[in-house]
Amino acid sequence: MKNYYFISDAHLGCKAFKHRRTRERRLVNFLDAIKHKAEAVYMLGDIFDFWFEYKDVVPKGFTRFLGKVSELTDLGVEVHFFMGNHDMWCEDYLVEECGVTIHKGASTIELCGKEFYIAHGHKLDKKDDNWKTRLMFKCFESRVLRHMAKWIHPRWFIRFGYNWAKSSRMKHGQEKPYAGEDEEGLVVFAKNYLKIHPTINFFMFGHRHIELDIFLNRSCRVMILGNWFDAFTYAVFDGENMYMENYIEGETEF
Repeated sequence: MKNYYFISDAHLGCKAFKHRRTRERRLVNFLDAIKHKAEAVYMLGDIFDFWFEYKDVVPKGFTRFLGKVSELTDLGVEVHFFMGNHDMWCEDYLVEECGVTIHKGASTIELCGKEFYIAHGHKLDKKDDNWKTRLMFKCFESRVLRHMAKWIHPRWFIRFGYNWAKSSRMKHGQEKPYAGEDEEGLVVFAKNYLKIHPTINFFMFGHRHIELDIFLNRSCRVMILGNWFDAFTYAVFDGENMYMENYIEGETEF
């Protein structure tokens, strides 16, 4: 039986990080190593630091990554892409050119008899819920504003998007450490959701850039998938067991 893999938060193209091409190649090497072992790959958002599609234009770069994703789907591997807060402007390019399945929000998926609740997590963490954040996401999700943005030349708007993302990264700096079960926003959400949906076995999140794997009860775990800019975290489910690891160049077992 083949495996199911989960990754999140590569922030490809982020101008706040050095060695951007090296990080992309590391992700590509990982995907290449698992391509014959994977039934499906779930990418939980913020794979790109900024992504905006015009009718005939997409952001420059990511050639190796997009080519490898296309290779996986050509081999019959399902690739699921969950929109994050940095790449929520995906439309049909990844679907039509790379064979990816796009998820605009959280999804509940059954794999080998286990129930997974999968989301990037940026709208679920009530610790980040304030009027500024709500207004920002309303603007980002507005079809009218998105249509208006497409009238701006890509040279200016895409550059603006990357600079905005870089400014946000520099402003927030290091991620806040794990706050504990009663304070960590995504864990609090999972606990409350589990009360109403007790059949969930795994909550899979990105967004926070921390590595977390905890049990809420005997049959339910919450996992936050770290990142792919310094931790290189992935989770793998083999149909029975789930575990989280950090990718090291040259590994042969996944």
